[in-house]
Amino acid sequence: MNESEDHRKINPITYSCYTRKVREGEQFIPEHVFSFQISGRLMMSDGEHTYIFESDSFRLTRRNSMLKFVKEPSVDGAYSNVSIFLDQHTLKVLSSENGFKKEQDFCAPPVIALQSHKLLTNYMASLPPYDDLTDPKNDLLKILKIKELILILLELKPGFKDLLFDFSEPGKIDLESFMQRNYRFNLSLGRFAYLSGRSLSTFKRDFEKIFHSRPGKWLLQKRLQDAHFLMNEKSLSASKVFLEVGFENLSHFSYAYKKAYGHAPTKPEGKV
Repeated sequence: MNESEDHRKINPITYSCYTRKVREGEQFIPEHVFSFQISGRLMMSDGEHTYIFESDSFRLTRRNSMLKFVKEPSVDGAYSNVSIFLDQHTLKVLSSENGFKKEQDFCAPPVIALQSHKLLTNYMASLPPYDDLTDPKNDLLKILKIKELILILLELKPGFKDLLFDFSEPGKIDLESFMQRNYRFNLSLGRFAYLSGRSLSTFKRDFEKIFHSRPGKWLLQKRLQDAHFLMNEKSLSASKVFLEVGFENLSHFSYAYKKAYGHAPTKPEGKV
């Protein structure tokens, strides 16, 4: 493999691989995702808990999750992972065909570690031939592989039916606690609104009643305050801070920081 990321997407099966570079970022997960960590280490955080996955491990990530991540190549220099997206359409079709229904609420963290099992390892071993099925006429074969995986997961964890076949949208939740927990995630206002169970207009109206500020202004101030603290009290660099507090890129962070504090975020205040 070369230095660039090898990212081949067989919708909805994704294989990613790169070498000798730690990568950090965040993701909003719109669909359930089953993943197999081939090599390297993945660390994920939902803002409250950290989840670590080493080589040869399986996991299931819940839809509508917000996660920050750090991807570390293994000692031999490779990070590789296979992810299979369990989209709502395929799940609804399988539900209709087989009568699978949610029976009760499913309580679990956003990322669920799965124990290794021969059904899972044999399934992963069956995927490479599908690498070459790029013709749209082969889409049905790929859908069958997704259905096969769902049935395997239900065989291993029957309770997953309450997770996978829950097609409800996020309900209206306490906005203040939700924003205080999640303001460091770099999401659009529309996404914040959706996850809090509101339309965008209702979200903005409720937000201003609670925080007495426009959402965009409040988010910027909170993120800059956190960045200021981390740089001056924890001596972290701007390149380490900007992603952690929710900025999309370093240049935007530097511009906003300088505008707020009168100087570029180059070093802790009062230090040389």
